[in-house]
Amino acid sequence: MLVKLTSVAHVGLSSVPVDVEVDVAAQGFPGFTVVGLAGKAVEEARERVKTAITNSGMEFPGKKITVNLAPADLPKDGGAYDLPIAIGILVASGQLLVNDTVTNAVFYGELGLSGDVRPTKGVLLVGLFAKKHKIKEIFVPQGSAAEASVIDGITVYPVKNLRDLMGHVMGSAPIARLKRKKKEKTEDDVVEFDLSEIAGQEQAKRAMTIAAAGGHNLLMSGPPGAGKTMLARALPGILPPLTPAEALEVTRIYSVAGLLSSGTSLMHARPFRNPHHGISAAGIIGGGSNPSPGEVSLAHLGVLFLDEMAEFPRSVLESLRQPMEDGVVSIVRVGAHVSYPASFTLLAAVNPCPCGYLGHPKRPCSCSEKQVRKYRSRLSGPILDRIDLHVIVPSVETEKLSGQAGSVSSKTMRETVIRTRKIQEKRFAADGFYTNSQMKNKHVKKYCALDGETHRILKLAVETYDLSARGYFRLIKVARTIADLAGAPAIAVTHMAEALQYRSAMGNS
Repeated sequence: MLVKLTSVAHVGLSSVPVDVEVDVAAQGFPGFTVVGLAGKAVEEARERVKTAITNSGMEFPGKKITVNLAPADLPKDGGAYDLPIAIGILVASGQLLVNDTVTNAVFYGELGLSGDVRPTKGVLLVGLFAKKHKIKEIFVPQGSAAEASVIDGITVYPVKNLRDLMGHVMGSAPIARLKRKKKEKTEDDVVEFDLSEIAGQEQAKRAMTIAAAGGHNLLMSGPPGAGKTMLARALPGILPPLTPAEALEVTRIYSVAGLLSSGTSLMHARPFRNPHHGISAAGIIGGGSNPSPGEVSLAHLGVLFLDEMAEFPRSVLESLRQPMEDGVVSIVRVGAHVSYPASFTLLAAVNPCPCGYLGHPKRPCSCSEKQVRKYRSRLSGPILDRIDLHVIVPSVETEKLSGQAGSVSSKTMRETVIRTRKIQEKRFAADGFYTNSQMKNKHVKKYCALDGETHRILKLAVETYDLSARGYFRLIKVARTIADLAGAPAIAVTHMAEALQYRSAMGNS
């Protein structure tokens, strides 16, 4: 008997239908074959499915079993096809009857040897796929079902084990559908450092506020112990929560990467990724035989923090150039071409020289001029040109350390950032993006008109500092964010002057 069920394969963040065709033949030598460009994990489904069926109290047919995963030219990998294969075998062998539940639903999940259905990555994308293709019911692992519960228009059945699913198909013990999750009330996350705990560094705090408000890239340079890492750790405390649209974007990436905790529906806090400087180019960009998202995509709509940026391999830093400019990363492999969003805010910290004390008021630098040049050359011109804000973080005087810390708290600063982000959301509502940093050149011309005096200062800055065309537009974007922070409808001279202050620091450090 031949049975056909529907499952899903993920290609990047896109989902395509996979027909799971199961045939149990009365004639021929007993065997279990899986075809359809199946990867190693899918081939191993033969042992998982056979043992799970037996341990669930059903009979595994001792006949010739052929499973075809169509289309045959699409690579299949992972354990998500275990569940449809198992149900297909039980129906094809006559142990379950064919009904609408079997033919008009999506089955997706990995089986354990006991028959339990294990949490499986990519369930949110299964829900989105079902809604797009007007499929009303999906059967997914209980531990991952919350991901799909945020999608309206579909019925999500959380499957605990194979025995429960058999009872549902037979109608003897229906599985309770998962209620659709309403918008959750978000609470302030506990942050590692509050801005009010950090003594001094007012200019750096201001630069961080601008970066958080407009999504601009920020580079902090200063000696060891000046507080660069502490400032970076305080940044999540002033970032606004994800909007519903942003939350869905980010959660899709974490779902397909398998990084969502069990029971999580949507992410609300912006990602803050902090990879070690030993990371490979594939780790930062993404890759693998079945391409998975890298750190730049996991930081989408959040922050990618590179501590001691100059210690990262040159190949890793140069690989950031394309996603920093385009907000998307494309991974090409033989037989696979996938794209992941990568619109992140780069936050980086560097020392001024290898020993870290160049320009320090009290400690002498032990580096030669050649060593300093070699160290600084690790950050190429194209990378620095893509960083909007550069701020010097000097060592803090002892009097400030022993005195009172800063007066502005992260909570107060976060309220300012949220208010500024709302201005941008309203401005770009029809354009499909969220922050000033995401503007293309055409948007800059549309939303960032300059008066005569402001344009004169900008022109003078371009000539004085020999700014590139990219630097010219990025300078205007930063000025637009500074104006938004001040609640000003137009960019004024003071806003442009402050933006130029952070841009010109790149050539002076």
